[in-house]
Amino acid sequence: MDFPNESAEYRAARDRLLAKEVEERRLMEDVAVARRALPEGGLLKEDYLFEEVDSSGAVRKTRFSELFAPGKDTLVVYNFMFPRDPGDDRPPGTESSTRRLPLHESPCPSCVALLDQLDGAVRHVGVHLNFVVIAKTAATNLAAFGRERGWRFLRLLSARGNTFKRDYHGETADGAQRPLLSVFNRTGEEIRHFWSSELLYAPTEPGQDPRHVGTLEPLWNLFDMTRQGRPVGWDEQLSYPE
Repeated sequence: MDFPNESAEYRAARDRLLAKEVEERRLMEDVAVARRALPEGGLLKEDYLFEEVDSSGAVRKTRFSELFAPGKDTLVVYNFMFPRDPGDDRPPGTESSTRRLPLHESPCPSCVALLDQLDGAVRHVGVHLNFVVIAKTAATNLAAFGRERGWRFLRLLSARGNTFKRDYHGETADGAQRPLLSVFNRTGEEIRHFWSSELLYAPTEPGQDPRHVGTLEPLWNLFDMTRQGRPVGWDEQLSYPE
């Protein structure tokens, strides 16, 4: 394959890169195969009780076991950093629900950017599996923010009254929130942990960020396909100048 007016030097370099891309694709599939072949994980520690705002606006209690819809035995959980990391001083954004909160109690902009992207994806993957977002803020804060953000397909739950996030490493021992992605499977009445994005906690190499859910993020992957790459010293924001 070639493109108009490209040099022989460009084509030779591009072909070498293509070989690396093929190798990367092969390795990604090898990892996916190994993940699917994991032995059974541990049984769910307890049938946690969450709070969520229903379609009428009322707060209701929901058990972890109730997050599995009939015929869907996989549950994907994203631990939303709401509240954000204590050291995160990015502006709170334009939503009224976050402006009334102290900055340290407002949502993490990077989590929000990922959830903006996943809201559309959930419309499709929801045919086959269950996907929920769990935060530590009050259910009313979470629902108000999701509504103002325009999220239509994400199911939002508050773990403010239980230890789920602490038990499954979406929260540190000192209460700081962490953006772990976890997957659970149900077989009959048994619910077991299957996999979590533990790469978040693995040591990074020079010049790398954790990338624990990197394959899910169109935003950062799109930057990786450009000559300038990922913007240096830039993080996602809750809002941008018009």
